[in-house]
Amino acid sequence: MQSTGRGLASVMAQQQASRVSRAEVGLRSTRGPILLSMMLSVGLVAIDSTILATAVPSIVRDLGGFHQFPWLFSIFLLAQAVSVPIYAKFSDQYGRKPIMLIGVGLFLLGSILSGLAWSMPALIAFRGIQGLGAGAIMPTSMTIVGDLYTLAERATVQGYVASVWAISAVVGPALGGIFVETLNWRWIFFVNIPLALFAGWTLLRRFHEDIEHVRHRIDFAGAIVLTAGSSLLILGLLEGGVLWPWRSLASVVVLGGGTLLLITFALIERRASEPIIPGWVFRSRLFNTTNLVSLAVGAIVVGLTSYVPLYVQGVLGHNALVGGFAVAALTIGWPIAASTAGRVYLRIGFRSTGLIGAVVALVGLGLLATLAVDSSVWLVATTCFVIGLGMGWIASPTLIAAQSEAEWQVRGVVTGTNMFARSMGSAVGIAVFGALANAALVGAGGAGGSGDHGGISIDGVAAGQLFDALHQVFIASAVVAVVMLIGIALMPRKPTEHQLLPRR
Repeated sequence: MQSTGRGLASVMAQQQASRVSRAEVGLRSTRGPILLSMMLSVGLVAIDSTILATAVPSIVRDLGGFHQFPWLFSIFLLAQAVSVPIYAKFSDQYGRKPIMLIGVGLFLLGSILSGLAWSMPALIAFRGIQGLGAGAIMPTSMTIVGDLYTLAERATVQGYVASVWAISAVVGPALGGIFVETLNWRWIFFVNIPLALFAGWTLLRRFHEDIEHVRHRIDFAGAIVLTAGSSLLILGLLEGGVLWPWRSLASVVVLGGGTLLLITFALIERRASEPIIPGWVFRSRLFNTTNLVSLAVGAIVVGLTSYVPLYVQGVLGHNALVGGFAVAALTIGWPIAASTAGRVYLRIGFRSTGLIGAVVALVGLGLLATLAVDSSVWLVATTCFVIGLGMGWIASPTLIAAQSEAEWQVRGVVTGTNMFARSMGSAVGIAVFGALANAALVGAGGAGGSGDHGGISIDGVAAGQLFDALHQVFIASAVVAVVMLIGIALMPRKPTEHQLLPRR
């Protein structure tokens, strides 16, 4: 295997010149069952992200630990985010199949243990295991799709995968409510068992890849420092203003320590023979711009999913089910657009398709910023649907553009880096939007500093004060969309010759 540290272009040139046999993926595989396995695996993560919220009251009544329950969500996000780049690198070194099986296995183990949890700390720890499994599932599934399907097919197939999130947005809360009312909250985890077993069995039996067996030098130092640094940074962003004030010593130590460790990681990677994140990733205009777009997408999505339901419930006065419906419109528009993006970018290119999506998303976010204290919930849902359409024309084409620049040996790293940027965008979005909302509440004399996901609470806050706070978040989301549009505009105008090569 050629070293990826010498630059993407030189690696590809050397591989072609020396005719090094690369992994032939899918030549002995049936694509349909593998795609079904990928969709089921992604569905495990998607449903888990929506089904748990409905069971939180029941879990707290059974296990206690009311003040700890936000960590059920934070630990999952943290474990998933920090493990993505490491799994992505290993999938390039040892193949997609073993990494995907490890991810499904860890998610299955975490689900079983979560269903058997005897206390809130134990459940939080087991949710961390689930997050480690999700960290392998998400980038590897997207990489496998990039391996098996041609450029023309890929957006349609990724539209199928994106539709899993739309289905989960509807099925997850309903399924969670059914289990809590008729059985027990533990079944929201046990339901993962048959799905994970079937996905793993299908992958084991149907997916075959011929990997060149060579000895790799694992970048242990880089993996450890990256995990520690990104963990501290994401932890500081998630819990700043919640567990400790932003200007406290704890915040400075956690965020400063994470930043120093990531700087150390960059120095380690410059000397590593097979770095976790090679330097050429950050020297490519295409990768830099698509990663910036992914970071913005992560921030916008977390802002909508965290604060739109709060607006619908706290300002408009509807119940949680209606709030969930409004956000579900986002996940319905997204796969619709993603499934049509392939026909669009084949005609006008990745950059132009992304620019159209950015304009549509910006229009939707502009409408969101104009909502009033008495707006119709149907207007909110329509706005979210429009934003979802825009995101569908952004997220899939930009990811496919990045994947199409990479050969098999480095496609995992490219995909993983893109998804890691999105996770970091979510963490930064939670921190920035939460700080803006808290500042607006404090300025209006409202409560602040103790809520979940950003540190705001509607207890004792008038609808008008809450609206003023959320209005600041919606305006900030529109500003992030402008940054996203600029990132897309800076993408290369035309695909490279390599991007036009058919996939076997």
